[in-house]
Amino acid sequence: MKAAAFLYPWDVVGDPDAPARLAALGIRQVTLAAAYHSTRALTPRHPRHRVVTAAHAAVLYPPGDRWQGRTLRPYAAGEWAQGDAYGEAAQALTEAGLDVHSWVVLAHNSRLGDDHPATSVVNAYGDRYPWAPCIAQPATRAYLTVLAAEAAVRPGTGTRGTELESCGWYGLAHLHAHDKIAGVVPGEAGQYLMSLCFCASCREGYAGQGLDPDELAAVVRRALEPVWRGGGKAEDGDEGGGAGWAGVEKLIGAGRAAATRAWREKTARTLQEATVGAVRAAAPAGFQVLLHADPVTYHCGANAGVDPAHVLSVADGVVVPCTGGAHLLEPFAAQGRDGAVLAANLTVMSGMGGSPATLAADAARAAGLGATELRLYHAGLASDADLAHVAEALSHPE
Repeated sequence: MKAAAFLYPWDVVGDPDAPARLAALGIRQVTLAAAYHSTRALTPRHPRHRVVTAAHAAVLYPPGDRWQGRTLRPYAAGEWAQGDAYGEAAQALTEAGLDVHSWVVLAHNSRLGDDHPATSVVNAYGDRYPWAPCIAQPATRAYLTVLAAEAAVRPGTGTRGTELESCGWYGLAHLHAHDKIAGVVPGEAGQYLMSLCFCASCREGYAGQGLDPDELAAVVRRALEPVWRGGGKAEDGDEGGGAGWAGVEKLIGAGRAAATRAWREKTARTLQEATVGAVRAAAPAGFQVLLHADPVTYHCGANAGVDPAHVLSVADGVVVPCTGGAHLLEPFAAQGRDGAVLAANLTVMSGMGGSPATLAADAARAAGLGATELRLYHAGLASDADLAHVAEALSHPE
């Protein structure tokens, strides 16, 4: 299977040996960040630094003229990715014989939420999630589609495709800076309820589904009370009964649950259609568009919840998290769509829960469940020892 590795521009810029070192791993493609959220990243082999702190979400290239007159616009990077860091890295990687695809993070931006609080998801208690732009708001949707088109294509850089991350709802689960929310475990149903948005756009959306948004918020708050009292996960035992979606239905009623899900799924589907359409309109023929995706439609996060049949009718394929097992590939493979890319995303850093020593076996299991390609997270962050396992696995696949 074709293998690609994720990378940041700062892993390459200033390190002339990086492209050849990456090519020697046996990968054929680099998925290079073009628009990314705030992070603190290790660079264990770079000749100039060991830790890069990206202070806020930014585009890793100079933003273009299309943002003139727009209130919502991307932020330029600071010293961690000065100038056209993406373009510089892409050129070096291409010259080393590697295909370059862009990596674009969309609905995940704490700086945007800080500067424009009204854009954020608002939970049933009135708390804002600044890291999570509400994808139902017209201005936010317009911002995301324009960002997707600009950050994905990057003319003149040799970029041959893109992978769109967080192209859907973001919610409570985030790993925010210095997170202190793990003292109470809400469970899957509680995560859903804590991720429901009650901004003006979403309240209007719930009303369109026949719900009273004030009543819905009150029902959600009552349903979550056992969680805050320490009674266990929202779907456990007497506190809710049933796991997953059955737990949501038990907590707020099947009718309300279905109405909220209908609103959120329609909102996510239409955003995915709009962003992919915007990328295709800006890109040359043959440009590949993939989405980071979870086949459970009500899930939130970087791997946005999608309907497998719908997303494979819109995009060229998906990138699916498989470090904990490759079972999430199955609903996509079941669609039987010829030519669709089903990329298994495997963490190859032992310090971050990955198992690079078993990469060949893990890749073989993913292939058995429908994977057509591999994505390796993350070639810039991994240790030399972990990358040695990657090179061995790619040279002797099982």
